[in-house]
Amino acid sequence: MAMERLVVIGGDAAGMSAASQARRLKGPDELEIVAFERGHFSSYSACGIPYWVGGDVPERDDLIARTPAEHRERAIDLRMRNEVTEIDVPGGRVRSRDLETGTETWTGYDKLVIATGARPVRPPLPGIDAPGVHGVQTLDDGQDLLTTLDSVEGRRAVVVGAGYIGVEMAEALLKHGFEVTVLNRGEQPMATLDPDMGRLVHRSMDRMGITTVAGAEVAKILTGENGRVRAVATEDAEYPADVVVLGIGVEPETALARAAGLPLGEYDGLLTDLAMRVRGHDNIWAGGDCVEVLDLVSGRERHIALGTHANKHGQIIGSNVGGGYGTFPGVVGTAVSKVCDLEIARTGLREKDARAVGLRYVTATIESTNSAGYYPGAARMTVKMLAERRTGRLLGVQIVGTDGAAKRVDIAAVALTAGMTVEQMTTLDLGYAPPFSPVWDPVLVAARKAVTAVRREGI
Repeated sequence: MAMERLVVIGGDAAGMSAASQARRLKGPDELEIVAFERGHFSSYSACGIPYWVGGDVPERDDLIARTPAEHRERAIDLRMRNEVTEIDVPGGRVRSRDLETGTETWTGYDKLVIATGARPVRPPLPGIDAPGVHGVQTLDDGQDLLTTLDSVEGRRAVVVGAGYIGVEMAEALLKHGFEVTVLNRGEQPMATLDPDMGRLVHRSMDRMGITTVAGAEVAKILTGENGRVRAVATEDAEYPADVVVLGIGVEPETALARAAGLPLGEYDGLLTDLAMRVRGHDNIWAGGDCVEVLDLVSGRERHIALGTHANKHGQIIGSNVGGGYGTFPGVVGTAVSKVCDLEIARTGLREKDARAVGLRYVTATIESTNSAGYYPGAARMTVKMLAERRTGRLLGVQIVGTDGAAKRVDIAAVALTAGMTVEQMTTLDLGYAPPFSPVWDPVLVAARKAVTAVRREGI
């Protein structure tokens, strides 16, 4: 049997997980693997960049799980600084450009994995490309930002956007000694939460010394005589800035796929089947931040850019490419973050998500502590729970608190995946000891209150 060639576009989590798993299942005499990565680094934690910038992670290389050389030692031909510029689906080949020499090459494939990731949202505002304005998506981006932070004379920073990246970068800049202003288009920071929970984040950021401006629609970036950024302007105000960080979010990087005629969804992410195979194409797979996945709670496709999903996608793709079998059933939308000592977590649906898919629901919000109230250091946390009317099916949970708050969301993530009702949750046998939890864990207290709300609402 002739040797097959697997081509992988993208050298980070999904792409290299797929390549590595395929190599475990098939040796170099059975499967040739060629991977293209346009950046300088492979297999790194993009989620860790804010903590490297903030100094919690000492060295850039601490974020790298496997170097290009280590991949090559495993018979994976990883070609760094090579950007794929075209996918020829009928011809079964990709065109790549060596970014150092400009040389273009066609490479044929029997099987193709698309793992092109996501790109930071960069609106076409005047001055958006001025020196001192940074997106933060890759290690190269993080290094460029650190260079600016270490060389700029002023100490005023503006973060545009108050999502996960925005609040994490606000903390990193604060640790660098900058005066930080966060401009948020929405009513409250963390739009992945309901506004009432986002309000708790807003108050905490204010206490930390981070100025958060709500309803701030950025109109342009102002520059000085030297061409560098000097301020960020909204319609009614200017905010002085020596450095600007864009934390507006990310979009699937699917320009290649679109040009090749591959199927995209509502959020411009690639559409795949349960085996992560691109729909309608038997020999093309896709995973990571460039795809849309099924939301198990709402039943709709959505785009969620997280390294946890990307690594799982890669494992499943690699198994299927290598002759094994695996499926990815979907997600419930679990995410955690922190800003200084504040922990933020959510899973499942927000209120507006439930309304968008026609679900009728009740809510329950409680305050509790992360340990027994009498135990030294007990800290407050707020838990909000959504449950479906009539059935009591759990729809979502949001948690804001300090030490030990965020990871409690995993209880809810498991319950959502299992399709549990809030009444079933009240009997969960969770671990208890005074240093770790009150007798009734905060998530179970919220479930009990949600049960009461479901019964009160009736039909």
